[in-house]
Amino acid sequence: MSLNLASYIDHTILKQTTTVAEVDKVCVEASMSGFVSVCIPPRYVAGAKKLLDGSKVKVATVIGFPLGYNATDVKVREIEEAVAAGADELDMVIDLCALKSGDWGHLQREIEACLQPVKAADKILKVIVESGMLTDSELISCCQLYAQHEIDYMKTSTGFSGTGATVHAVSMMREFLPGNIGIKASGGIRTYDFALELIEAGASRLGCSSSVQLIKEYKAALK
Repeated sequence: MSLNLASYIDHTILKQTTTVAEVDKVCVEASMSGFVSVCIPPRYVAGAKKLLDGSKVKVATVIGFPLGYNATDVKVREIEEAVAAGADELDMVIDLCALKSGDWGHLQREIEACLQPVKAADKILKVIVESGMLTDSELISCCQLYAQHEIDYMKTSTGFSGTGATVHAVSMMREFLPGNIGIKASGGIRTYDFALELIEAGASRLGCSSSVQLIKEYKAALK
């Protein structure tokens, strides 16, 4: 399979102890490698945007991360602040408590409210459904709900739960989502072979903290 692996990668650092020096390093690596974006904690968005000025690398950050049960108005405020700081893309964890309680009406209201500031600013929204915590039926229901809205991507995982991206989840999402909604696989992507499997299953973005190593393996495979 011939592809430009770098064009799939959101180079990610989201650990709780992330420092400004680590974010600067990720930004430099992303710029040098041609990654799509860096995905970083909200507090570092403005600095990353300034550092990446003049490059093609986008700045992504997280909303309601990592548990997702923030009140909707809090998520909206987080989005507004991230956009004001310069974020190009927002990766938002849905309210999994609502999902597990069968409160799909809350999830409907949540996505409607959160999409407003994103679309008003012409930014990108990825909804994180934490697929490793869902049954197949719940994942299909998520696809059906979010297919009704102008989300840009559905994302498998935060990387903070027990199960990250799986080929099974990505395949299901690709089957039950319309073609205009992309799929971001994230969590536990540490080898080029696994990255390739996820892309072949339908992933159009990969959230990785091991991005530089993946590119080394990718280049070695091309020789």
